[in-house]
Amino acid sequence: MISPQRLTSFERPARAAVVGASGGIGAAVTDLLAQEGFETVHALSRKGRESGNPAVHPGRIDIEQESSIAAAAEALRVGAPLRLVLVATGLLHDASLQPEKTYRSLDPDQLARSFAVNAIGPALVAKHVLPLLPRDGKSVFAVISARVGSIEDNRLGGWYGYRASKAALNQLLRTLAIELRRQKPDAVCVALHPGTVDTNLSQPFRAGVESGKLFSPDYAAQRLLAVMDGLTAADSGGFFAWDGQKIPF
Repeated sequence: MISPQRLTSFERPARAAVVGASGGIGAAVTDLLAQEGFETVHALSRKGRESGNPAVHPGRIDIEQESSIAAAAEALRVGAPLRLVLVATGLLHDASLQPEKTYRSLDPDQLARSFAVNAIGPALVAKHVLPLLPRDGKSVFAVISARVGSIEDNRLGGWYGYRASKAALNQLLRTLAIELRRQKPDAVCVALHPGTVDTNLSQPFRAGVESGKLFSPDYAAQRLLAVMDGLTAADSGGFFAWDGQKIPF
């Protein structure tokens, strides 16, 4: 059972939305938000995420199709203020894509797919969802990024497409935050690094993870919500780790 993470900085009544709600982190965040008392938690994913909690409203979204994103956003227009949106989608590997160990493995189609899922999709979610955030009072638009997307922190190389697409995501978020500040000065727009989480995304790459540094989805969700709860408008445009530490771009 997940213990609720009290989110004291968000006005009530309020709604939340999680894009990628069927994934490990997205599902755990959705459950926590529903327990915490958000009037509605919109759980958006490709297949829709069913839940026994009446506060969780499943919906479908395909972040590789702008028409799907626009339709999902339209369904978010009605109800209490939309004060928290988390985009918890991401692609590191699947049956046809593996992280590159060398520049000799670079493939234009696979690079384009990494950017489509990890950068372009979340940016289009922002395009359609940021206008729905309330004009006044704290709201948060956050995306799951990754520390390997930090250009300054890159000392190992490899993983070209994933690193580059997450770096692009970070730049997009920074730019979105600048524009959003002019329209909604209380809003927060940030990238978050959840640590290494025990999900399908990390499964093949856990051998080198230090003891105690592989987090359960529940723990990662608790930490990410705690970070979002502590953020203010002055933090908008930043890149933050699960422990609240700021990560260089």
